[in-house]
Amino acid sequence: MTQKVAVLGAGKIGEALISGLLRAGRTPADVLVTARRPERAAELRDRYGVEAVGNEQAAKAADTLILTVKPQDMGTLLDELAPHVPADRLVISGAAGIPTAWFEERLAAGTPVVRVMTNTPVLVDEAMSVISAGAHATEEHLLRTEEIFSPVGRTLRVPETQQDAATALSGSGPAYFYFLVEAMTDAGILLGLPRSVAHDLIVQSAIGASVMLRDSGEHPVKLREAVTSPAGTTIAAIRELENHGVRAALLGALEAARDRSRELAAGGR
Repeated sequence: MTQKVAVLGAGKIGEALISGLLRAGRTPADVLVTARRPERAAELRDRYGVEAVGNEQAAKAADTLILTVKPQDMGTLLDELAPHVPADRLVISGAAGIPTAWFEERLAAGTPVVRVMTNTPVLVDEAMSVISAGAHATEEHLLRTEEIFSPVGRTLRVPETQQDAATALSGSGPAYFYFLVEAMTDAGILLGLPRSVAHDLIVQSAIGASVMLRDSGEHPVKLREAVTSPAGTTIAAIRELENHGVRAALLGALEAARDRSRELAAGGR
């Protein structure tokens, strides 16, 4: 792998990608980083041995540009980058809500753009990265994108029309699980368990259930039914969840996340 990759706006997600690129076999000389604060750029340089540069230099030197700034900051970044990005560069956007067409309108004609929504488990190499091609992105560009994101988790290609839904489901998804674990921990304390015991019970149960969902190939209903015996403890709890409208609340929450993704994108434009 000899092509240079630049990570622009290297926060936590950007840093995780840098680490993944290096673990996948790229040398520090093949990776460039930019950061808003000079001390952050110096930190990444010292930690990984990569070169910290300005946005203009990154645009000119790298074959692939990964834009990891927030949606509301993307317009400012594109204004700075656009005059310096040749049409043969691959531009990968990690900004929620902003379509590839928005980038294509501001970059040189024919510039390939790929949109990716990843999530915070990228920090532990368990990300879900959802990939969509813009109008000028080819199979080679998609493979190059997968090569970048595969070391930090799983990748999945979807049509761009599904990206806002993917943002609501997996981009924000880890927060829903943390919220559930927080609530279940409080319930464990209410039932008389020490917080540390409740936490360990719930976290390991979540890990085990996740592995079963991933590896068994079974529908979640079948896995749930395997735990739910007639007139038992589990069905009593599930009845309460249904009585309190938990399923409907989740549907509404995901719709709200999708709509907010679109609002943030409009602010970035």
